[in-house]
Amino acid sequence: MAPQADLYDTLSALLNPLSLAGRHRSTSEISDGLKKIRRIVLTEGIPEAPNKPSLRPKIWKLMLKVDNLNAEDYLRWVSMGPSSDSHKIKNDTFRTLATDTQFKGKVKEDMLIRLLEAFVWKITSSEMEDEGQPFKYVQGMNVLSAPFLYAMPSQLEAFACFSTFIENGCPLYVQPSLKGVHEGLKLLDKCLEIVDRELYDKLYSKNLKAEIYAFPSVMTLCACTPPLEEVLKLWDFLLAFGLHLNVLCVIAQLLLMRQELMDSPSPMKILRTFPPLDARPIIGITVALVKDIPEDLYRELVNHPFVP
Repeated sequence: MAPQADLYDTLSALLNPLSLAGRHRSTSEISDGLKKIRRIVLTEGIPEAPNKPSLRPKIWKLMLKVDNLNAEDYLRWVSMGPSSDSHKIKNDTFRTLATDTQFKGKVKEDMLIRLLEAFVWKITSSEMEDEGQPFKYVQGMNVLSAPFLYAMPSQLEAFACFSTFIENGCPLYVQPSLKGVHEGLKLLDKCLEIVDRELYDKLYSKNLKAEIYAFPSVMTLCACTPPLEEVLKLWDFLLAFGLHLNVLCVIAQLLLMRQELMDSPSPMKILRTFPPLDARPIIGITVALVKDIPEDLYRELVNHPFVP
């Protein structure tokens, strides 16, 4: 494993839009750079260096293809004040990651409200309605917005990343029917049956389908499970390789507590509160699981957050 400082410098160089020669990079150089960045995220994680800014905001924006920040539109939506979903938003925001003191110290409730109200105004604007967007504010969006507000240096960047993430990455997760979430839960059951039939049978014998125990983890891409620092590391991986992999990340968490689940006469007592998130082993198991999933099922997994 390379020292953190060396990794930081390597990633910084890859994230710099100009090469050392001072010329703009070619398409192939950009593609190679992206592969190298993804490889580092997978094998090492995003490094931290003392007295240097986090590289996470740049990497998340790169993976989400967020390169333009439209401050004018954002300020216009913010200035429109409470939206038609204001009551629902405020009912959710006060309890967002309520036990995480680190999050509460950095992200105030009014920041969550501002971002979510602006997003509702954006998706209900005439341009968006013309595109027939199939989603609106739903419970769970508050938790999905939290990592962006925590990780990004500005609320504008958090809003741009969150909007792109929802609109392009998982629009079916935020339909009123939560269609993508329910599909993800069905796929979780199918994948678990393939990768660990014994554990699947044990849970099934107790009437424990994924809808019962994994709903929050699928809906929030595991952001509901503390600590937040580990959520950010898991999201580094998901944003680099695909949000669909979260379904396998949930299975990885089941496998990490497999023996406990198999031995328990009441596994739901264990599943009611997942153990604290530990991103590196979860990522390692998830990558190993991919090769066990049949091609047609994996295609369903890839498509389920955004293909109707």
